[in-house]
Amino acid sequence: MKKIVTIFASLLSIAVVVVFTQRSELATRLLPRAMELSLSNDKVKQLGEGLHILLCGAGGPMPAPTRSGPCIAVVAAGKLFLVDAGSNGIRNLGRMQYPLDDINGIFLTHFHSDHIDGLGEIATLRWVAGNHTAPLDVYGPEGVVDVVDGFNAAYGQDTRYRYDHHGSTIAPPTGSGMRAISFVAPADTQLVTVFEQDGLTVQMLRVNHFPVDPAVGYLFRYRGRTALISGDTIKSDNLQYFAQNVDLLVHEALSKKLVAAMRQGALAAGNLPLARLFDDIPDYHTTPVEAAEIARDAGVGHLLFYHIVPPLILPGSEAAWLAGVEAVFADFTLGRDGLGISLPADSKDIIVLPSTL
Repeated sequence: MKKIVTIFASLLSIAVVVVFTQRSELATRLLPRAMELSLSNDKVKQLGEGLHILLCGAGGPMPAPTRSGPCIAVVAAGKLFLVDAGSNGIRNLGRMQYPLDDINGIFLTHFHSDHIDGLGEIATLRWVAGNHTAPLDVYGPEGVVDVVDGFNAAYGQDTRYRYDHHGSTIAPPTGSGMRAISFVAPADTQLVTVFEQDGLTVQMLRVNHFPVDPAVGYLFRYRGRTALISGDTIKSDNLQYFAQNVDLLVHEALSKKLVAAMRQGALAAGNLPLARLFDDIPDYHTTPVEAAEIARDAGVGHLLFYHIVPPLILPGSEAAWLAGVEAVFADFTLGRDGLGISLPADSKDIIVLPSTL
């Protein structure tokens, strides 16, 4: 028996050496099959009928290893949409194996840089990956035209280079860039429908992110399921009004206690501008406990935290960020990149999809 084990170990060692020495050739041989499987993998269809929310970016403006800039993918009626376009969101979506060429539109909540800085990359990847002949639709409140025009201008030379290199077979010039679709942000207790097709309805509501104005959230309805995405806001009575009995509330949150601790560190380091920034930001965001209060008082099915500020990097920081939440509302999930919530059609089920990143 000992001899057999020795022979097996020797053969295994030889195999490992062969694989290691031939790794470059093996990788080259495997790449076409891996590419085929990836491109054939229809993740949108695999989710099935329902309303599905996926975090391609669960963080805020500060860098964090597991939470990129704010970006939410919404899948319904066989279509893929984004809410906001934070840094690295589109790359995360690709790593999650969702089709970048099938993005049907983007809904912007407001125009802070961390919510729009990925727009150019998203539009470009969608264009060249899908041979699109029409630009990407970007929905938003007043001001979205200026934002979209600015990105289109900034990417104008890139568009010309790609057309000159690839031609209209890959980069038809009519499909480059974005098209802005602007709406007047509604008054409190009112909604405005910004998209309606194939049973999916998307409605805009006003939130309070003063001095940022307009700032809005979005209410998605599909096949008996509902999800409300807050955008950036303080604790908002208007948002709570429209959150009544929704299946899923996706809400931003900021821990004042942790931000105050970061302020102390900035002061100790002599970085007064950064300390002042940490002084300013708490007054136009919602705390985790306040978001939980909204979820409780509105009777929502589940609360998903996103736009998580500050970054939760040190051991114990997630527990500190969530302090007091469970006592208020227990049905919550702390978001991170790649995580999702699935709401199957015509059902009451709420399914947490673990992160694949």
